[in-house]
Amino acid sequence: MKVKNILVMAISFVVFFVAVSAYAGTKNLRVVGSWSSLTLYKKFEKPFWTEILPKALDGKIKTTMTSLGQVKLKGASVLRAMDSGVFDVVSTVVDYVVSDAPGLAGLDLPTIAPNIKMARKVVRAYRPIMANIVKNKFNAKLLAVVPYPAQILFSKVKIAGLKDLKGKKIREAGWTASKFINSLKAVGVSIDFGEVAPALERGVVDGAVTGSLSGYQAGWGEVSHYLYPLPIGGWDYVMTVMNLDTWNSFSSDEQKKIQLLIKEKVETPAWADAAYETQQGINCLTGIGKCYFGKPDHMKLIKIAPQDIKLARHVLVDSVIPAWASLVGKKTADNWNKTIGKVVNLKAE
Repeated sequence: MKVKNILVMAISFVVFFVAVSAYAGTKNLRVVGSWSSLTLYKKFEKPFWTEILPKALDGKIKTTMTSLGQVKLKGASVLRAMDSGVFDVVSTVVDYVVSDAPGLAGLDLPTIAPNIKMARKVVRAYRPIMANIVKNKFNAKLLAVVPYPAQILFSKVKIAGLKDLKGKKIREAGWTASKFINSLKAVGVSIDFGEVAPALERGVVDGAVTGSLSGYQAGWGEVSHYLYPLPIGGWDYVMTVMNLDTWNSFSSDEQKKIQLLIKEKVETPAWADAAYETQQGINCLTGIGKCYFGKPDHMKLIKIAPQDIKLARHVLVDSVIPAWASLVGKKTADNWNKTIGKVVNLKAE
């Protein structure tokens, strides 16, 4: 009887030990996704971190998922919190963190990538530079870079091109976009996204820059009349990074699996979706082409003239790029010249 009891106790102890060991070997990843109201979070980020990756790693990780809107940490604060060990993974808009890492602003200079094909080339070229910046500044591993839809111009007042922005008050996002707008002798105005529609309606601003579909869904097409599709605000890239200590806690095989899966399940489809949403936003705002997101507005689509492409390049060369290069210093500017500069045939100096 005693032998039997001892045997039962021994088996129970082994079962308990195995269970505890299994639990101890499970990583609980605290993940902050981007904006939970947008497609990138709903369609790609949340399924990847809460379903796809845990399953692929055989249940070795569990995730607690939140978003930028829920944590309410502005700018680079969310990355600083990750560096301090509060979070393990963060997806955030690159423009939000350029105050702490101005070298990142070189990725998304206004109008530098007039279409998504060029945007992809720019990101591929600059990605190694970005990886070094986030590693050195935030103790983080760069996992993914994806765009939101093209950040284009909504105007309440009549315009035919960039020259007509002179004297106009334009809501911008990011200091390089502000520099671009001010160089056109317009006035850059900073307003929170949710306050833009009423500001346009009341005439507080004459125009505003955001993603085409985002603007449509926020009602900007109901209070503005002219749509100018050159990416004045760039592509509003979102980068996903993991705390480097967390990253190093995975085996090399696990790291390879994470990188392959995030490319397959997040990056590749999110790039395709950004192209689709850019065009859908334009369709829905103008009524030109099929709109699958609701009743179309009736904004006038302004054709991008060749002289506007020349003017945009002139503003980049004379104002935006020199201002950025003087801020980041020679080493970062030289890295930009060797990467993006070669792609777009421009030089930062």
